[in-house]
Amino acid sequence: MRIAFIGFGEAGSTFVTGWREAGGPAAEIAAYDIKTDRAETAVAQRALYERLGVEGAASLAEALAGADLVISVVTADQALAAARAAAPHLGPGTLYCDMNSVSPGTKRAAARAVDAAGGAYVDVAVMAPVGPKRHLTPLLVSGPHATRAIERLRALPMAAEPAGEEVGRASAIKMLRSVMVKGIEALSAELGLAAAAAGVGDEVLASLNASHGKIDWHRQVAYNLERMVTHGARRAAEMEEVATTLAELGIPNRMARASAEWQRQIAGVGAALRQDRNLADEALATRLLEEMRAKN
Repeated sequence: MRIAFIGFGEAGSTFVTGWREAGGPAAEIAAYDIKTDRAETAVAQRALYERLGVEGAASLAEALAGADLVISVVTADQALAAARAAAPHLGPGTLYCDMNSVSPGTKRAAARAVDAAGGAYVDVAVMAPVGPKRHLTPLLVSGPHATRAIERLRALPMAAEPAGEEVGRASAIKMLRSVMVKGIEALSAELGLAAAAAGVGDEVLASLNASHGKIDWHRQVAYNLERMVTHGARRAAEMEEVATTLAELGIPNRMARASAEWQRQIAGVGAALRQDRNLADEALATRLLEEMRAKN
């Protein structure tokens, strides 16, 4: 079997790392990533391929040649373009697992391109950060080719579960879940920075602990802020897709757009803090506030 990755950043490399450590799969693994086309990133990208025993392809066509399973893990804004570019290079019935965090409408447009070329498009939603469970990160799979894709993914192994026979259904679940998850992160930023500015952080969080005691709010707000500092740029792109999802459904998306703005802003002001190993502490809101004020 030959597996081809389109995009080989955090998600792709984490999946392969998990497989290697678990002793599988018995397959050739190839990848194409645009970072090998750029002088400033090519050396590091090739080193990553070599370290993980992955065939680094010089082109998308080279990566896809003879592939039985294609896994697309690019940035959200490139997901549809990647599917359209890949479609002519897919063999008949080749499974194209689109694991990108995009709206159901974007997934359906990608499916039309892949299926029209003879491939088999599969909507896959990655339902948790890939770091903790690596290749066993929970996946939801939907579309007319979902059953075959689930069998293939589980054999690798990956933790794939069915979400229906319609392309877009798996992504709808993920997108709408993110309204809450990433929205709470954005509220944590607004609360945390405002409380730090007012000098009442401990008091506000203690009040939340008293009224919503099942959550340690000191720890949760610090954790949410750390996630935004580390992954805010990617989360902002996802929340733009969430906003698109809501618009497709005819639902106002003001909260999703505000969440995207907060994610983007915290990622920007927190750039100087990303290398700090003690990032997730209760002083993070104050430190972010200082960075924000320094930039204004």
